[in-house]
Amino acid sequence: MTATAAAGVLALALAACGGTTKDSSSASGEGKSGGNATADPNAPMKKDLKIAFLPKQVNNPYSTIVDNAGIAAAEEFGAEAKEVGPSDASASSQVSYINTLIQQQHDAILIAANDANAVCGPLKQAMSKDIKIVAYDSDTNPECRDVFINQASSEDIGRSQVKLLADQIGAEGEIAILSATANATNQNTWIKFMQDELKKPEYSKMKLVKVAYGDDDDQKSFQQTQGLLQAYPNLKGIISPTTVGIAAAARYISGSGYKGKVALTGLGTPNQMRKFIKDGTVDKFALWDPANLGYLAGYAAGALASGQITGAEGQKFKAGKLGERTIGANGEIILGPPTVFEKKNIDDYDF
Repeated sequence: MTATAAAGVLALALAACGGTTKDSSSASGEGKSGGNATADPNAPMKKDLKIAFLPKQVNNPYSTIVDNAGIAAAEEFGAEAKEVGPSDASASSQVSYINTLIQQQHDAILIAANDANAVCGPLKQAMSKDIKIVAYDSDTNPECRDVFINQASSEDIGRSQVKLLADQIGAEGEIAILSATANATNQNTWIKFMQDELKKPEYSKMKLVKVAYGDDDDQKSFQQTQGLLQAYPNLKGIISPTTVGIAAAARYISGSGYKGKVALTGLGTPNQMRKFIKDGTVDKFALWDPANLGYLAGYAAGALASGQITGAEGQKFKAGKLGERTIGANGEIILGPPTVFEKKNIDDYDF
């Protein structure tokens, strides 16, 4: 699944595809999964690589967009790619899949971690067998992967969510957060920055009363929304930084007496949120281009497995249509800033 041409705006202005890379002496680093490996930025992309995407849970519309784009990217450079994963987003649900992929001798495993600690042991075992590990969307512990493909700056995401809600409620009143799982690395990092942002003087009249968890399950998120609104009758707004959560919350609010009284924002896809924008349930929400996230992750896996990069800061690689990308501190590669969707622009996007 791909976005329309307008969705391309979501990516940062990219460096030229033909940009130079650092020489091997400056770009080399100690490879986490390959011992004292050095990068060869001029190495050709290996053919017939076996790559697997392991999302938090399969059949999640957001994960489907991300992983399908990553699989398409792998096909561009001649790799064999697939998606595997659990139907639930529990902490340990991904472990058996990692073990199976190790046994199948994959060249790279790409994982959106449900729990940074639960998957660390098996990922380290994979790395000891020279299987490259790319975390995407939700990070593992840094020592358990080679690189992390981050949707956007975690700080920007967290702080911008507070600002979006504050603009809608006049920066005053009780608010709640409807998250995914309690152990999700990305959710917890964003929430930490939300809480820090709320300490600023301009938000002194906003009070965070509850962080609830819907476990990225539609029905549980729906019920958690209902519970929040019943438990806190003065609630003015909800932030749900999860595509499953925001859609479920919007569905509940749209059919209740809270519509127009309780503001909702968060992270969602335009297609799932379009009707709630148009019927006035939601004013604004945000997201990056999930297809570009998966596409970038796919090329990062190929570059790692081909020896073009090891995950060291400053190394560069070419990511197909997204151009040349640079690895930042702690092996992080940032896709770009999120875009805010509202009534005036939501029909410009199709994903």
